[in-house]
Amino acid sequence: MPSKKATDSPDSGKTLDDQKAEALNIFDDEKKEAKSKSRPAAEEGSTFTPIGKATPAKKVAAAEPTGDEDKRVEEVDGEKIVHIKGPIVVGELADLMGLKPFKLIKELMTMDVFANAEQTIEPAIAAQLCESNGFVLEQEKREKGGGVHKVEEVIEEPEAVDIEEIEEDQIAERPPVVTFMGHVDHGKTSLLDFYRGSRLTAKEAGGITQAMGSYQVERDGKKVTFIDTPGHAAFSEMRARGANVTDIVILVVAADDGLMPTTMEAIDHCRAADVPMIVAINKCDVRNADLNKVKGQLQEHDLAPEDWGGSTLCVECSAKEGTGLDTLFDTIILQAEIMELKSIEQGPARATVIEARSEPGKGPTASVIVQSGSLSQGDPFIVGSHYGKVKGLVNDVGERLKVAGPSDPVEVIGLNGIPNVGDELVEMENERHAKKLSEERQEQKRQEKLKPEAKSALETLFSNIEEGKKATLKLIIKADVQGSLQAIEKSLLEIESDKIKLDIIRQSAGPITEDDVILASASDAILIGFNTKVENKAQAVVKREGVQVKLFSIIYELIDQVKESMLGMLDPETREQIVGHAKILEIFKLSSGRVGGCVVIDGKMIRKARARVLRDKVPIYDGGFSTLRRFKDDVKEVKNGIECGVKLGNFNDYQKGDIIECYELEKLDVTL
Repeated sequence: MPSKKATDSPDSGKTLDDQKAEALNIFDDEKKEAKSKSRPAAEEGSTFTPIGKATPAKKVAAAEPTGDEDKRVEEVDGEKIVHIKGPIVVGELADLMGLKPFKLIKELMTMDVFANAEQTIEPAIAAQLCESNGFVLEQEKREKGGGVHKVEEVIEEPEAVDIEEIEEDQIAERPPVVTFMGHVDHGKTSLLDFYRGSRLTAKEAGGITQAMGSYQVERDGKKVTFIDTPGHAAFSEMRARGANVTDIVILVVAADDGLMPTTMEAIDHCRAADVPMIVAINKCDVRNADLNKVKGQLQEHDLAPEDWGGSTLCVECSAKEGTGLDTLFDTIILQAEIMELKSIEQGPARATVIEARSEPGKGPTASVIVQSGSLSQGDPFIVGSHYGKVKGLVNDVGERLKVAGPSDPVEVIGLNGIPNVGDELVEMENERHAKKLSEERQEQKRQEKLKPEAKSALETLFSNIEEGKKATLKLIIKADVQGSLQAIEKSLLEIESDKIKLDIIRQSAGPITEDDVILASASDAILIGFNTKVENKAQAVVKREGVQVKLFSIIYELIDQVKESMLGMLDPETREQIVGHAKILEIFKLSSGRVGGCVVIDGKMIRKARARVLRDKVPIYDGGFSTLRRFKDDVKEVKNGIECGVKLGNFNDYQKGDIIECYELEKLDVTL
């Protein structure tokens, strides 16, 4: 039967090989046709997408808003116009122009744009593609709620609510926020110790407060939130921030010391913030206490005490004996009642960052004081350029809280980074909004950093050249908390020097890491740690790289050490001190060279000093003594009127009548 079909076939005259080849070709064509017909159905249910081809589902979604493909491409006045709503997909644009996607992809590659058929491109790029293929692009905006394109959200920080616009039932009295200010070692922390019943001073390095802390004290049903600011002048920036968030300032003055420069500085901060002051005259129990002297100094600074006919509240007390502290607390409560401190009790929270740090097991944390509203666990928030969600609230005694109200000092856990002291924490609608706003702020900061610096003007050209000649001390500073970091930076940058430049390459809170050591090695910088440590992994890198690491726990020691390092980088300053003169009378030739036979005409010649040869009062050589002899003996010095033999270095061009001037270099104290 098969042979019969072969003979009856019209192709019976062909050879067997020709028939086989033709059959194979027909089979291949049918296979390709079947494959092309089945591909859309297979792709529709498949998660795999071939490269350079848009999925049918996306094509349908793109065309869905109009329902009529012909209306998306129209010809007006001889121009072919392509109408597209929403994002422009490469495959969709190719379909509208009647082109294969790979052609547009090829064109995009020539424009240094690499995208497949399913990816979107910028409208400007799409317009160029349309123009090169004889089309005009018109991108239409979707109507509200139409299509699948998501409109770009603009997230803004919630505006602060004016308390005068809130109903009275939503407003409640709040505890006063009180800041201790004053000179170092005048007893600010010791006064707070009495109220808290703790011994904070003993825990501080050197007995000096190094970081700003906030605490809440309750006595007789009355609450007061205290901010304990460091008294050292280096922390003026932290004190300024404290004055901006406080209601009342306790100006602590020691009865034996009186007003100090730091005390005056604190007074200026209080007046700038328009905050009422209560003067606590501490150490009234010491032998050399002079209350009249202190009150007289207060009056000189327009802070006349009440018992001297003024309006300044003054309380005489002793943190050591505990006398007068009940009166001080009552005075604070009385002042708070006069001020009628109120706040919004419920609603979105607003708080001010008092301190920020990174703690093991907790990550970035921030000590804040809530100013309005209530901050609860789980609340999303934005703080500076960082965001987060409250994972935990811890009060000053380590207790976990569910809600923190106005004037409550709490530690917030759940940040994605360490904020700056003074940043405002604002509760957001949701975490997505907080993250979006955080990204916008970070991008804004990045753009500000990328802005080109102003070019030097002609007036500053020569000063810039002089700055280029300065030696540079490079530092990387790590501290325990952000507030200390800001204070250290401010103090170091205030060091004035015409001879050396201080460059702080990096500053951050936390321990010294391996990355810090590598950066210090690459930039030839010194690593300075304040109340922090070197990580175990970083210790080996310190030894390997030979980086200098300095650790401090008291800030003024840190500043003094940096000043010494800056002085050590300077070349020593010297001054010439003329010792004597000798005149050459004869020239002697020796195997080692020529020697001048001299007589000392004034002063003396000293073997360890330096000398120069003067010929007709013009110096022709300067160097040290190679030989100073009396006859055949080497001597240490030769006095006035005595003859000697002199040889200076490798100098041999002595002439009769030359003057040898002997001088010493006197080292001077180097100043910045």
